[in-house]
Amino acid sequence: MKKIIYSVFLIFGMLSNAFANDNISVSVDFSASMGGEQDGRLLVMLSNNNDREPRFQINHTAKGQLIFGRDVTDWKPGTAEGIDNATNGYPLPSLKNIPAGEYYVQALLNRYKDFNLSNGKTVSLPPEMGEGQKWNRKPGNFYSKPMKVTIGENGAQNIKISMTEKIAPIEPPKDTKYIKHIKMKSDMLSEFWGEDVELGAHVLLPEGFDEHPEAKYPLMIFHGHFPADFGGFSETPPDPDMVPTYSARFDLDGYNVYQAQAAHDFYKKWISENFPRFIVIEIQHATPYYDDSYAVNSASQGPYGDALTYELIPYIEKKFRGIGEGWSRFTYGGSTGGWEALAVQVFYPDEYNGAFAACPDPIDFRAYTALNIYDDKNAYYYDGDYKKPLRPGHRDYLGNSDYTIKDDNMLEAVLASKTRSGGQYDIWEATYSPMGDDGYPVRLWDKKSGDIDPEVAKYWQENYDIRYILERDWKTLGPKLKGKLNIYVGDMDNYYLNNAVYLMEDFLENTKAPYYDGDVDYGDRAEHCWNGDQNNSNAVSRLNYNFMYVDKIMDRIAKSAPEGADLTSWRY
Repeated sequence: MKKIIYSVFLIFGMLSNAFANDNISVSVDFSASMGGEQDGRLLVMLSNNNDREPRFQINHTAKGQLIFGRDVTDWKPGTAEGIDNATNGYPLPSLKNIPAGEYYVQALLNRYKDFNLSNGKTVSLPPEMGEGQKWNRKPGNFYSKPMKVTIGENGAQNIKISMTEKIAPIEPPKDTKYIKHIKMKSDMLSEFWGEDVELGAHVLLPEGFDEHPEAKYPLMIFHGHFPADFGGFSETPPDPDMVPTYSARFDLDGYNVYQAQAAHDFYKKWISENFPRFIVIEIQHATPYYDDSYAVNSASQGPYGDALTYELIPYIEKKFRGIGEGWSRFTYGGSTGGWEALAVQVFYPDEYNGAFAACPDPIDFRAYTALNIYDDKNAYYYDGDYKKPLRPGHRDYLGNSDYTIKDDNMLEAVLASKTRSGGQYDIWEATYSPMGDDGYPVRLWDKKSGDIDPEVAKYWQENYDIRYILERDWKTLGPKLKGKLNIYVGDMDNYYLNNAVYLMEDFLENTKAPYYDGDVDYGDRAEHCWNGDQNNSNAVSRLNYNFMYVDKIMDRIAKSAPEGADLTSWRY
């Protein structure tokens, strides 16, 4: 019996060695024609297929391909920087774990620059270049063309790569009759970052804007991820020759045709005779940490909440004849945008008159996705006496989980150090954490082990846990927020965001001084990002944000507008 067991272990060891090469390394260089000395994150990616470039196949799902990364500083052109077995990787931890076979390999440098902050600290971060903090699409980043390589089972192997390509600048969108694009320098943010910082917005003007110069308009602010242009609005119908494509997300054939028709239908609704006249804006506020700032003030990103509320929005209202008073402003959005819509309403209660928050990011950190940051000791594992199961990170509507919180964080750790990955957990940290002595956000948990820092968790609670803040300050906030809070989520949200909404609802429904007098609703078996539409699927309702809350907004205006408010100039 002992001989049989020994033989099994011996065979397994031989097989394991057959799939590994302990001497793999990758060396990467770039020429002086690409630029001078560089700081940034060197990323090397390998894919077992040629469906797309490897840089577009990196994710934390079962189909995600291989990536390895390390920081580089003062990298001189013409010299090589290396990736070896000691370099952190995902989903395989090291180059030596790569199975023998054929791969397409690609290198990319996510370039950093120094920011000299007003507090005297200097941080090295990837600047926003108009793409919304996407490292694989960021203009100016260096990369190589994919190269086919064969990785053998034995012997030393050095793969040499030259980065010869630079991602091109992004063409800015063009103005139309209805859609305008604006940028403005923020004095508040420029002071914080030590250089000029711009805020932007895509502005949808109402029908009859030019014909009614006397009219002033309410403002609807659509929060969400970095928008390249104002989406879901088209003056022209779909091209009859449009080739239908399949949407894997919604399992629908021809979804592109449906989207195009929905955009044109919105245009027709927008110009119809009885549709209320509003200004709608989608804001651009990407930071060196993420595709948007989360619309609040934070230690590491600066006073974005104040800049948006007191600089950008008044600038837009002045330029496009907004009413410019708190009763005439409404916020809405989903996911990140859902959190932002709710947060700005809570943090600036007099400046907005209603928030419609769909599938919001965690609004109670006792349900920070699948963990409680106050009571749990570890973010990655459930605590147990004899085993420590991994916490799920993503599920489908039947509850099947396909990756974990640890997976998300391990990929972020490869993409960048010091909270610079542009990933979801890193941006929460960049927004909610205090700034460390080195100028970067303090980790809520150790990225490798998952162990939670209770002091950082307490800072998050006092400053950004929306449910906690509401309960703590309801005596003063309650009267200002009565009738303004509306929250919607699917009860099978892919990221477990419904759990925090349950906790929020418990507080809101059981607090009577005053009663919140808003709306909390759930979609049965609905995934991310259900937004309150009980009659249509996510595939349909996600295209309707810009008009689905209009009736509730009009009702809110009728109930709450102050005496003498302009309720007529914009109702033509």
